[in-house]
Amino acid sequence: MRKLVVLIILVVASLIVIRQALYIVDETEQVIITRFGEVKSVVTNPGLNAKIPFIDVTTVFDKRILRIDAPPAALPDKEKQNLIIDSYARYKIVDPVQFRKTLQTENNARSRLGDIVTSTLRDRVALRDRFEIVGAEPTIDDQGNPIVDDEGLPVVEGRETRSAILAEVLEGVRTRVQEQNFGIEITDVRIKRADFPDSVTASIFTRMRAERNRIATRFRAEGEEEDLKIRAVANKDKDIILAEADQKGNQIRGEGEAKAISILAEALNKDPDFFSFQRSLEAYQNFISGQDTIVFSSDAPLFQFLGTPTTK
Repeated sequence: MRKLVVLIILVVASLIVIRQALYIVDETEQVIITRFGEVKSVVTNPGLNAKIPFIDVTTVFDKRILRIDAPPAALPDKEKQNLIIDSYARYKIVDPVQFRKTLQTENNARSRLGDIVTSTLRDRVALRDRFEIVGAEPTIDDQGNPIVDDEGLPVVEGRETRSAILAEVLEGVRTRVQEQNFGIEITDVRIKRADFPDSVTASIFTRMRAERNRIATRFRAEGEEEDLKIRAVANKDKDIILAEADQKGNQIRGEGEAKAISILAEALNKDPDFFSFQRSLEAYQNFISGQDTIVFSSDAPLFQFLGTPTTK
């Protein structure tokens, strides 16, 4: 019985020692091995590794790109008007030893880096007005007309400005992080939301609607002007085409009538009696019907072909 107890104790102790001596590094992790507080090694390759049990201590850090969500802050622009800006940043731990020495944990990193991002963003926002940051004003050319893109939509100021602000903020955050040597690399800084405070939202939206109505009115006026130009040109072309058609028709009719007169004259010269007979028949057809009663002298020239034909 005593031997069984000893055996169980040895097995349990062996399991504890093995558990303390071996550790696994995931492919998303990097591990620092410390001995009595002194860093002995940094393991970044995934797999099973060994250490001195009960002496060596493992500290795990993530080696993926991490995200910091800075709390929304009211930042003043160059006109001292506050804007509610919500931003975030992405970073990566590139030197876990220095990161452990300066920031120690990811929670501390989120707090410190969030303050740096907000502070840098405040400096950049203070150099622009709110319309450049939010992007609420259409771009106007030298003649006072709104500039439109390929789809006919107005080009809104603030889009390029915001990209420039983010580039400056990213550069500024990187510089400050390098100066403080946190052992991290800032990969990106973005603005999730930039909006007006509730106290001025209504007036801003009213101004935006008025501006859009002004642009729409200008577009409608230009469209109506273009419509009148197109209609004027079309009516002019129509009148020219109709006049040319009438001229051509009159010319063709005149040539046809001349040709007909020439043919009739030629037929008359060949057989005057037959021509006279044909014209008389046409006259009969035009004024005589089955219900008409007409009284003419039998000697009338019109009826010379209705009498008894004379034998020549």
